[in-house]
Amino acid sequence: MGGSDLSIVMPVLDEAPQLAHRLRALQALRAQGVELVVADGGSTDDTARLAAGLADCVLVAPRGRAAQMNAGAGASRGRVLLFLHADTVLPDTAPRSVMRAIDDGALWGRFDVRIDGGQPLLRVVEAMMNLRSRLTGIATGDQAIFVRRDVFDHAGRYADIALMEDIALCTALKRLAPPACLRDTVLTSARRWERQGVLRTILLMWWLRAAFFFGADPARLARRYGYLPRGT
Repeated sequence: MGGSDLSIVMPVLDEAPQLAHRLRALQALRAQGVELVVADGGSTDDTARLAAGLADCVLVAPRGRAAQMNAGAGASRGRVLLFLHADTVLPDTAPRSVMRAIDDGALWGRFDVRIDGGQPLLRVVEAMMNLRSRLTGIATGDQAIFVRRDVFDHAGRYADIALMEDIALCTALKRLAPPACLRDTVLTSARRWERQGVLRTILLMWWLRAAFFFGADPARLARRYGYLPRGT
């Protein structure tokens, strides 16, 4: 795999307590030629400083995952983009698996996901997430979406909305091709589930998805989810 093949784009905001650990875990991939781009949404802690020595590029973008990921993609060089949340861990096999899927003809795809908490109900949640995305062709950002750069551009990039940007992108991408659903597993943090309660979070996410489907304002949904949209 050449150094210009794969770029990881990570949006961050006030992630200093855990960011250095997360980025150090990606250094082995950088040694293989994977580019790492960190897009900071204007953190008020040491996030940008900590990232500076552990990424190929650190940039400041307007706050919001969609805007940050679009900015990171624009600053990257890879022909394939992988969008990684700061609280999600890639398997060591990720670059090889992604490039194999792309070389075999996939335009885009995602990983299976595992949630790192010990609550038994989380096993049901992750199984349903993986099954649902296989059936619908829609992935969440926790599943480390990857896409050919030209296809990402053709699909219109991430819609600059406050929430559900991953759903909107996948909806556009699946009009072009179905996703490659990799069996390799990414590990994502259970902090959201543990903070709000597993069952409560499940019900909230169902409600948010349904509301988005029926045209609710993403900024209003973001506030309900606990995000502060840009400009508020």
